[in-house]
Amino acid sequence: MHRHDLYQLIARNKRGTAAFIAVFAVILAVIGAAVGIYLGWDWWTYALLGIGIVLYNLVLYRNSDRIALAVNGARPAPREQFGQLHNVVEEVALAAGIVPPRVYVIETDTPNAFATGRDQHRAAIAVTRGLLEAMNREELQGVVAHEMAHVRNCDILMMTVVAIIGGLIILLRDVFLRGGLFFGGHRRRESGGRGGGQAQLILVVVGLVLAIVAPLLVALMRAAISRQREYLADASGAYIVRNPHGLARALEKLARAPGKLATASDATAHMFIASPFARDRGERVGWLASHPPLSDRVARLRSLTFDDRPAG
Repeated sequence: MHRHDLYQLIARNKRGTAAFIAVFAVILAVIGAAVGIYLGWDWWTYALLGIGIVLYNLVLYRNSDRIALAVNGARPAPREQFGQLHNVVEEVALAAGIVPPRVYVIETDTPNAFATGRDQHRAAIAVTRGLLEAMNREELQGVVAHEMAHVRNCDILMMTVVAIIGGLIILLRDVFLRGGLFFGGHRRRESGGRGGGQAQLILVVVGLVLAIVAPLLVALMRAAISRQREYLADASGAYIVRNPHGLARALEKLARAPGKLATASDATAHMFIASPFARDRGERVGWLASHPPLSDRVARLRSLTFDDRPAG
């Protein structure tokens, strides 16, 4: 089997995520410029729309931990009852060089886990009771290291940036379609000529194309970045504990686990270590999947090599 250097894999995943964001930032700029040209907006109109969508997402970002824990039914895990889990979280946090996150448990037999929190000082890790029963200590350490990597890599912030870009694209699409039709009709009445009607027809066609394409582009962007961040968390987690095999065996167990998480929702599915809908159990996943195939993740972990270089 071809071996991959851990640090090269981490760098490749970071470059891939940055490329995705850059591409969709360009798409956002093009759509915004088109809206401005057709509707004759001033700069302050752009500013108001941008500030509104950014503030909305920042409010969600600041409360992301409480929202995610509440909707998934997570409760604090008492140390006297979950001593091994607390010990593993603390030792992995020490290895990662971050403050130990708060620890939560979800009462379900389906094995899974997720991390949340807008920064290292407000992070939380939640695991299901089924995961605690299914994993040995080394496998649990691998799962916790994966989730700790999400915290250290600021993935909650990353997905918030993605949501802001996606929200702006959808918002501009809606304004372009609805506002463009209104202003297009107004211009046609003013011009009273054939040119105004042709301009309105072009605007309708462009608006319809955007109405179809923009939501799909946003969904593809979110899914692709989410999958890249899972690969990155696998590699980073393996680096933290210097052991890819515990996480690889944990993912193999998750691949064999039947059923889906009862509290699963599309809004939080990307946060879990494995798809709560069990959509990553096959050899392939769709373009809109939030997780890559578990078998592919296991293969990548098995192919990792370590050397003595520090993480760059």
